[in-house]
Amino acid sequence: MKIRLGPGGIPMCCKGSSTSDGVRKTSEMGLDAMQVAFTHGIYMKLEEAKKLRIVAKEEDVELIVHAPYYINLASEKSEVITASKKRILDTLHRGEAMGATVAVVHAGFYGKDKEKALEMINNACQEISNAIERNGWNIKLGLETMGKQKSFGTLDEIVPISKSIKNVIPYLDVAHIYAGNAGKIDYKEIFDKLKTLKLKKYDSHFSGINFSVVKEGKGNEKNHITLAESKMDFVGFSKEILRRKKDTTLISESPILEQDALVMKGIFEKLGHKF
Repeated sequence: MKIRLGPGGIPMCCKGSSTSDGVRKTSEMGLDAMQVAFTHGIYMKLEEAKKLRIVAKEEDVELIVHAPYYINLASEKSEVITASKKRILDTLHRGEAMGATVAVVHAGFYGKDKEKALEMINNACQEISNAIERNGWNIKLGLETMGKQKSFGTLDEIVPISKSIKNVIPYLDVAHIYAGNAGKIDYKEIFDKLKTLKLKKYDSHFSGINFSVVKEGKGNEKNHITLAESKMDFVGFSKEILRRKKDTTLISESPILEQDALVMKGIFEKLGHKF
């Protein structure tokens, strides 16, 4: 099995400011994955993305791309849905150009009618999948698990969509799951729910997280924190990944991006995994 680890953005210690500089620094530190963050806007032109593909291949760094936060596929406003789909497709297009394996998306919010929201997100995912097929892109749409009660994104919602629609996969954000469940998490249960999809690999974010308790067993994420500050059990998560013996790409969304990615790598090594 191949485990790849890396930061959720350009490493903080990187002296250069370009995404290519970030990829080279990631590789230099002994990490081999990096998230390209379009979270506040799609800043990269296609030509730059194509050049980034060459650098990532030379450095053997797997790229993940994160779509902008300003997305709601279940909005009551049709113009918001149209703009959301465009942002996702623009992210996928650039992701394909740079050779990214998955584009991570916060899909939307329940609004007043949860069932209608689920139907709208399902339909939008089908449209996006059709566009991936039509364009011949080799990239997946990753629906991220979320950590707020008003947000779409439980595994029980994402797995059926991933099973019925081609090119769509669950993108685990373990901290979000932990926050949404008000500090409770069962790693075995999470991976058991994925078994029905027969995934070739797992894709996941990991970090610590602060949350507020809404009611018994329900919480809302507040902000990401470091592994050292967190009560989350990364050792237990690592053991579950190793037990499953499946390729995994793990992105650190800790405030100290690459530092915690290296901590995660060290934990895997202590458990006997050889990178």
